[in-house]
Amino acid sequence: MLHPTDPRFLEEVACWRRHLHAHPELSGEEAQTAAFVSRKLTEMGIAHETGIGGHGIVARLHRPGSNRSVGLRGDMDALPIVEANDFDHMSTRHGVMHGCGHDGHTAALLGVAAVLNAAEDWQGTIHLIFQPAEENGTGAKAMIADGLFDRYPTERLFGWHNIPGWDAGTAAIHVGPSMAAGGDWRVSFQGVAGHAAAPHLTRDPITAIGHLIVALNSIVPRNVDPADTVVITSSMVRGGVVSNQIPDSAELVGTLRTFNEDVRRAVIARMGEVIEGTAATFGVKADYLINSTGKVICDTPEDSDLAVEAAYAAGLSVSRDIKPFMGGDDFAFLVDQRPGAYIHIGNGPVVGEGKLHNAGYDFNDEVLGPAISWLANVAKLALKAGRA
Repeated sequence: MLHPTDPRFLEEVACWRRHLHAHPELSGEEAQTAAFVSRKLTEMGIAHETGIGGHGIVARLHRPGSNRSVGLRGDMDALPIVEANDFDHMSTRHGVMHGCGHDGHTAALLGVAAVLNAAEDWQGTIHLIFQPAEENGTGAKAMIADGLFDRYPTERLFGWHNIPGWDAGTAAIHVGPSMAAGGDWRVSFQGVAGHAAAPHLTRDPITAIGHLIVALNSIVPRNVDPADTVVITSSMVRGGVVSNQIPDSAELVGTLRTFNEDVRRAVIARMGEVIEGTAATFGVKADYLINSTGKVICDTPEDSDLAVEAAYAAGLSVSRDIKPFMGGDDFAFLVDQRPGAYIHIGNGPVVGEGKLHNAGYDFNDEVLGPAISWLANVAKLALKAGRA
């Protein structure tokens, strides 16, 4: 029987992971990644369907004796980042890299496919969901819209994410919310261009954007109850082409993260007021869009408990008092349709600049064994538990 701690097996899975790291693809463009996953599943003799919600894949494992079912999800897409690493498996595609560990998540799901396919100590149906386009928040919704749960009936769902800075072999499992609702926003100010030496003859969108950044940063401390958690981050500024011209337009892009829907609506309304007020102050025209596209990941108590039991069985050290993360994951849309749980597993100490979404990040292959063990354990436990 194939065991998730077998060194030779884990080295093979690590080779898959490094291949994926070297060949990253952006959200919605995961054609080669999906082809690689499909090829490995075919080599294992595992039935699967491709092209679900874009480049999504669902593999189905079944053993007679039970009508219970469970889903395990791994994300496949990469980020538009120029990698700064210099190891042998660094990205071969300039400007695209696996800066969040989805290469590890995909490899671990392939690994657990091999483990469960060889195991005989479970009964029921296990669906392995290889999901595209997590980073832009569209993949889960696209797979659902393409009939994911109609075509692959699933009672429970489980997913995970690696966390750099936590020791490998540690895990955090929440009761209730674990990750925030995300969403991007963008503001464009249209002014009047002119010579930089004659600013009085222009309507300066650059200065307006600068003041807007400060004004937006005042919304949370002065409009949100301190007991609530909200993040507004300005993350990208575009404007101007030359030093001696005030441009005719400038753009500001950022993200909004919240847990409470009422608070989210109030913050969005206040952002609109601040944007329009800033535009009026500086005599520019505002065009803006605030996307409230995210959803909070909320673990159900029963499934959270199963995740804990599976983590202990995998030899993980479990924390249950970790605060929810302000990061988002569109796994939230999957567990909005079916109950489930989402856990975080330590990726080991941060080496250099190896934080998530950083050009120096790399997934730690030592985490593959614990992750595969947890996935296998939680699937078996879920099938035994059924649903009340």
